[in-house]
Amino acid sequence: MELYQPQPFDFSDTKTFDVWDRTNLVRIDNISKLDDPFPDFECPELEAVCEKILEARKNGRPVIVFYGAHVIKCGLSRYIIDLIRRGIITHIASNGAGSIHDFELAYLGGTSEHVPTAIEDGSFGMWEQTGGWMNEAINEGFPKGYGYGESLAHYVDEHPEKFPYKDDCVFYNAYTHGIAATYHVTMGTDIIHEHPSADFSCIGGTSGKDFKVFVNSLKDLEGGVFLNIGSSVTGPEVFLKALSIVRNHGYKTQKITTANFDIIPLGDYKSDVSKDHFHYYYRPRKNIMNRPVSLGGNGYYIYGNHMQTVPTMYRLLT
Repeated sequence: MELYQPQPFDFSDTKTFDVWDRTNLVRIDNISKLDDPFPDFECPELEAVCEKILEARKNGRPVIVFYGAHVIKCGLSRYIIDLIRRGIITHIASNGAGSIHDFELAYLGGTSEHVPTAIEDGSFGMWEQTGGWMNEAINEGFPKGYGYGESLAHYVDEHPEKFPYKDDCVFYNAYTHGIAATYHVTMGTDIIHEHPSADFSCIGGTSGKDFKVFVNSLKDLEGGVFLNIGSSVTGPEVFLKALSIVRNHGYKTQKITTANFDIIPLGDYKSDVSKDHFHYYYRPRKNIMNRPVSLGGNGYYIYGNHMQTVPTMYRLLT
């Protein structure tokens, strides 16, 4: 019997489009400003987490923030950037989409296309500048030994004329302030993977280095804080594996603080939940709030819309 030989699809004839003709739902002129009125939001858990953050930084311990792309799409970049500039956040991490929205804001001044119509004609994600420039940055960075976040930051630094809004770019501010920006990519999830210029060995190699950098930051987490803001799969899974590695190597990570920010009502999130209930399969519940702090730490759930929780966190910290 002849064995089936799966063949890869040829991307070379993929049609790309000029991004300057695109309508963007999120723009530099409508993202939040630091002097905007703060939302009327109270959360005792968030107050406790902010106290832990300030205590950690007072003692020279890390504050690591892993966020989903909606933190950028909600227009909250400037809060994260200012906490980096103040030395409160010591490491930022995200998935591939988090890097893309950040990159687009930096060069285009806008991001977030209208997916329902774009998917109908196959134009979704096929933006010449986003795919071309990001893949160029990653393809150039990999042979130089850069990670994914490093590759993007170096590209922005080397081509300032392309990035008039780089001051509002999270990964670029991390780079200029000497902290890590790591991106943890799943193959096939990001629009730049649709492009002929995508070199998956470079994407995987740079993101693989970022994972090792993330693990290196986590080894010092004793007395520190890890925040997962709106990443329901990648953040919890990356965190749990990285934590296992550092504990495997004998690093003390017992008295740690973890917090998950999301909009799912979990009720008593510290209680055991049956496999018959869908909450059991919500990864942050186990991977962020419960299992990592079983040795003596504290896990918190910050329930609310990012547009309430992130500005309130910023107010409490500053």
